[in-house]
Amino acid sequence: MRNLSAQNKADIALIVVAVVWGATFLPMANALKTNGVFVMLFCRFFLSAIFMGFVALKFTKKFDKKSVIYGVILGAVLFLSFATQTYALKLTFSSSVAFITGLECVIVPFMAAIFFKNKISIFAIFGAMIAIFGLWLLSGATLALGSGEALALVCAIFYALYTTLNGHFVRKSELYLLVFVVFLTVSLLSLVFALFQGSIVPNFDREFFIAIFITTVIGTIFCYFVQTIAQRYTTASKAALFFCLEPVSAGFIGYFFAGELLSIWQIFGAMLIIFGVIFSEFGKQICSKFKL
Repeated sequence: MRNLSAQNKADIALIVVAVVWGATFLPMANALKTNGVFVMLFCRFFLSAIFMGFVALKFTKKFDKKSVIYGVILGAVLFLSFATQTYALKLTFSSSVAFITGLECVIVPFMAAIFFKNKISIFAIFGAMIAIFGLWLLSGATLALGSGEALALVCAIFYALYTTLNGHFVRKSELYLLVFVVFLTVSLLSLVFALFQGSIVPNFDREFFIAIFITTVIGTIFCYFVQTIAQRYTTASKAALFFCLEPVSAGFIGYFFAGELLSIWQIFGAMLIIFGVIFSEFGKQICSKFKL
């Protein structure tokens, strides 16, 4: 590890984050059988905000107004991403949600082009077309997505926006303050929507505690903190590429621990999504290697 560059270490860290995130889908889906979407999100991010608040107080060198503004923007986008994803988990397989959410990797280059005038390569376009065809197969080869699949697609769009903006904002912000404000913003928005639904008191069953531990301690505090640090040393597009491992991890867990069975065509569609993501990033290298 000592001989690795900062970028290499950042890349390895993002791979670990992606695999861990894949492991959070099933516990959250189980907890949602007895708990509301916004109650779960509030508990997850409020606990995370408390922890990061102490970290920010200790390590933040100065109060930076710009970091707070960036954190609120990122938090609002992240809230929309998680709200749609969590509702999707109530409506369809956790593995399907994970694979569709993985489309954010393909969307990031287009987001970067819209907001920061980055160029879109022909390989990103072809990769997106392959991934969209895979999505069509995964959704049952129909032009009409189910409610769960449609929400997962909306989640992918919002998370692509989060990844794009995060890569830009993190280089201009106080790190610990930024992460704290992101978590706090998500928790406050979740609280408001939970109150509209009638209650913020969760059902304290076994599934709730398992989900909160895995998603809060590991999936939120650890993963988002590591992601925010790592994106200082790598590009948003490269970060998005590593996140294509997230649905693979979720798919294995859903199959082995929850008996979530996909048809042959749906599995093929999931593979096309992953291939489309990889091709969008490494298409040029692949074609040059095979002299295409």
